[in-house]
Amino acid sequence: MTYIDKNFHRFVTELQEAVRRPSIAAQNIGMEEAALYFKNLMEAYGINAKIIPTKGYPCVYGEIKGKSDKTVLFYNHYDVQPPEPLEEWESDPFSASIRDGKIYGRGVSDNKGNACARIQGIGTMLKLREELPVTVKFLIEGEEEIGSPNLSDFVRENADLLRADYGVWESGYMNPDGRPGIYLGVKGMLYVELFAKGASKDMHSGSATTIPNPAWHLVWALASIKNKEEQILIPGFYDDILPLTEKELEMLKDAMHEEELSEEKAREIARKNAQSLGLNNYLLDLYGLELRKRSLFSPTANICGFKSGYLGEGQKTVLPSTALVKMDFRLVPNQDPYDILEKLNTHLKQEGFDDVEVRVISLDYPVKTPAELPIVDATKEAALSVYKKPPVVSPTQGGSGPMYPFKKYLDLPMVSFGVGYWNSSNHAPNENIRLVDYKSGIKMVVEFIDKVAEL
Repeated sequence: MTYIDKNFHRFVTELQEAVRRPSIAAQNIGMEEAALYFKNLMEAYGINAKIIPTKGYPCVYGEIKGKSDKTVLFYNHYDVQPPEPLEEWESDPFSASIRDGKIYGRGVSDNKGNACARIQGIGTMLKLREELPVTVKFLIEGEEEIGSPNLSDFVRENADLLRADYGVWESGYMNPDGRPGIYLGVKGMLYVELFAKGASKDMHSGSATTIPNPAWHLVWALASIKNKEEQILIPGFYDDILPLTEKELEMLKDAMHEEELSEEKAREIARKNAQSLGLNNYLLDLYGLELRKRSLFSPTANICGFKSGYLGEGQKTVLPSTALVKMDFRLVPNQDPYDILEKLNTHLKQEGFDDVEVRVISLDYPVKTPAELPIVDATKEAALSVYKKPPVVSPTQGGSGPMYPFKKYLDLPMVSFGVGYWNSSNHAPNENIRLVDYKSGIKMVVEFIDKVAEL
């Protein structure tokens, strides 16, 4: 690991160069340049790499044969979220500025920091040993932030090329107590737009006595989907959810701070964390084990944005002609996004909102790796060796991602760890990672590969 310490400045510079190349899939900005950067970075470390076209943005594939045919596939993505709102950034979002021991920039945590750390970790092993103990493959896609519309076909069509024994998902985060996080799955996703139409044009608001308002129509439709007690009211929405296993419940308890075992302390910790976000309490005044259970194992019905009428400065008395709301439903095993979509459509019709148009933006299935698999223990041992603290292993995580094609076409068990931390601010202004976590993340890759070789 001394080599990583001595060469860390170069590793950081390479990450900065990656961040300084904007690659915003939603706006078709810099995509080919970013793909080429990661291809070249892999080749610079002795990894055979190529760019493979898709119907959308290309994937970058890398491979290096090892002493064993046992194979690890790393999944990452080079596309990033748009940086807006720009005025809330303390430095240019693509400057990769370093201050207070952190690197700031759009995509530094999600997901270029993880991609670079993994390439650099494997490159370190090749430099020092000339040969890896196992075969390693990389897949870095360019459409994760827009729902990975072409990934499923890509994995299916290239199943033989991507075949592996174990997979490492895109990211991971340090917890506030200094313990590294390991994740065994992702939530699913149904992302939709609900669109309502009123008159053929915007009207004077005085006509609200006789002209229907599509904004109100959507408000009432939304109110039929979830109540104030946070219960989702779509019939059958919860029917297929799998209950927690004893192993998963044990993992949740192991992840808790010792202080959280006291109900009074658990309440205090939850309240303090909520207040750091400008809130008085978490939803439903949850704390301790119940807070963790709900965070990881409960589905959601979330309003992402609402657009209708006049939203500019000052007053404009208008009755809007259209209204649009964006929603995401985070799903848990064994919910099916297509089934939830059908139930949403049926619910809206039954509630009298059959004129509300439902537009599907993306769908992802929830996926979970069994906690009993040997790869989970190997990952835990690697983390303990690097971080000197027992990791927090979560059966799943609050976020979603396109993990399902790897399960469906490759039957690939996935674990997830990375270079982020609890306040990395993914998708938000001032996204960042800590330099100390970045260095540890590179070391974690080396240790993980060695542990896999022992399986």
